[in-house]
Amino acid sequence: MHHATVASRAGGDEPAAEVIGLVPAAGHATRLAPLPCSKELFPIGFRSLDEDGTLRPKPVCLYLLESMRAAGVTKAYLVLRKGKWDIPAYLGDGSIVGMHLGYLMTGLPFGPPFTIDQAYPFAHQATAAFGFPDIIFEPADAFAHLIQRQAATHADVVLGLFPADRPQTTDMVDIDEAGRVRSLVIQPTSTHLRYAWIVAVWSVAFTHFLHNHLAKLVPLQGAQAGAAAGIDDSRDVSMGHVLQAALESDLVLQSVTFPTGTYVDVGTPEGLMKALSLSHSAVW
Repeated sequence: MHHATVASRAGGDEPAAEVIGLVPAAGHATRLAPLPCSKELFPIGFRSLDEDGTLRPKPVCLYLLESMRAAGVTKAYLVLRKGKWDIPAYLGDGSIVGMHLGYLMTGLPFGPPFTIDQAYPFAHQATAAFGFPDIIFEPADAFAHLIQRQAATHADVVLGLFPADRPQTTDMVDIDEAGRVRSLVIQPTSTHLRYAWIVAVWSVAFTHFLHNHLAKLVPLQGAQAGAAAGIDDSRDVSMGHVLQAALESDLVLQSVTFPTGTYVDVGTPEGLMKALSLSHSAVW
């Protein structure tokens, strides 16, 4: 089994960092509720079970995991919240996608950065491949390009950029001619920017930055301290907020742009209808 690795920044005899997938799956799917299952398992299209072409419904999260696996990522942590037991019940040990999957439980319910920070004790020495399990994107080999870019540039973070059709719902990214990220604009009401980030690969340095940044926002006392810091379920911290903070702390963010790329957020009613329509036309 081929394992994805990224060359260390220092070079020399230091071993390459293993690439581990990080997947936040602790959301409540309030925009789609009520659902008969976790939104990550909502079937979009079909997958072939074996060589005879037997088809079975394909849960949306498999698209993300398959993209990671295609890039050589063989290990991933999915971070859940209480009650979403149908996800490990379906994905099991990961053999369904040729990966080794581990499951962790979320701690503070303040958004995806806090969710994936639960993996810090297990993945803090690895390069991370990050994506949202309710977003389907093309090209499917995006992570392979991001891993190559990170190895070539030694950037702290490499963002995968896709044309955005609804900028007000996402994080728009401003880059220079060399692909270096200048700034992020989070859910702008209007913008001249074209690209949103959908997936990311980041170094050990950013993993530590994220962990320490969140620790400053919410001390170890837990939810009461979080409320005192002004963070609650109605005001989640997004990954965009942490990426912008990393830029302000002089971390280097690079990008890979996919000018003809597409993505669909299945976590919204509009996105779900679009994904179902596309799956019927055999796009996915």
